[in-house]
Amino acid sequence: MTTGPPTADDAPRIPTAPPRRRPTMKDIAERAGVSPSAVSFALNDRDGVSPATRARIREVAEELGWQPNSAARALSGERSGCVGLVLARPARTLGVESFFLQLVSGIQEALAARRVALLFQVVEDLDAECATYRRWWAERRVDGVLVVDPRTEDPRPSLLTSLALPTVVIGDRRAGTGAEAGPPLPYTAPLSTIWADDAAAMRQIIDHLHALGHRRIVHIAGLPGLAHTDRRVAALRAEATRLGLDAADVRSVCTDYSDDQGAEATRRLLATAHPPTAIVYDNDVMAVAGAAVAAGLGVPVPDALSIVAWDDSPLCRVTHPRLTSLVRDTAGFGRLAAQELLSLLDGAPTRRLQAELPHLELRESTTRAP
Repeated sequence: MTTGPPTADDAPRIPTAPPRRRPTMKDIAERAGVSPSAVSFALNDRDGVSPATRARIREVAEELGWQPNSAARALSGERSGCVGLVLARPARTLGVESFFLQLVSGIQEALAARRVALLFQVVEDLDAECATYRRWWAERRVDGVLVVDPRTEDPRPSLLTSLALPTVVIGDRRAGTGAEAGPPLPYTAPLSTIWADDAAAMRQIIDHLHALGHRRIVHIAGLPGLAHTDRRVAALRAEATRLGLDAADVRSVCTDYSDDQGAEATRRLLATAHPPTAIVYDNDVMAVAGAAVAAGLGVPVPDALSIVAWDDSPLCRVTHPRLTSLVRDTAGFGRLAAQELLSLLDGAPTRRLQAELPHLELRESTTRAP
């Protein structure tokens, strides 16, 4: 006989129950005392059963916890009950950036009210995003898609048209601003668009900083090639020209939206012979990282450097000093986009909708230029 600590083999065996089988239409028919065809008519809102029988069948279905099989419905030509969203962004930037978290929460809120699921995927690049749409279409996984980050050179609209997938683009597809913008980019897809006026928002920021006496203003922007990045850069340039500011002192620097690149760009700018007196960051994460760099270099905010964040978040409100930020209802933006996609799925025509213009919330991170 051996002694020693018990092993896994010595432990008593606890029987496990087999996994519960999902209820079927046949189960409902047996419980309700009707034929399977009557169950199909009742649950698919078709004629052929009396109101009393329909009510009884639905009551039994609820008791059994029955749900329609989305894959089977898709194969039969019915809707899948799901819409898709693909993000071709560096994954490391999404977990900390509040914009997408709020956007997705608004989308989910609108979809949940209609019991529509959201299929969400992060991919490496635009090619992978297009491949995802093709796979979803071939597998009949989604009824429509929400598209973010319109590009100035964008293959997605024509692809989605060829796939006949109802689509809502979140963001303006035009890259310029004002007279430079012209008509929407020549896409052939019948897409709805939900957009915010980035150019007007940038003018708000620059006019505020100019009124405070700032003449050396740098915009730490997001990814190049995105239509909204190009539009903000163009708006900055146009407003600087209108105000008579030197183009060498008012410019944009592109990054990947991450705190690392935001911090590094700030460090380089503050090390120059004539550093900016104000920096505008394209998101809250980069703004907070930039403020930390300034503090580490002994550059006081706002006395020596004013900081503005493009999107407001709790980060901007708890940082010391609190950051002046553009405030907008990002969750509402997402709800509006999801509601528009649901309308397209219900047969409504495509359209172009403008969201409410964000406003600049003045806090302690901006003051008169030194």
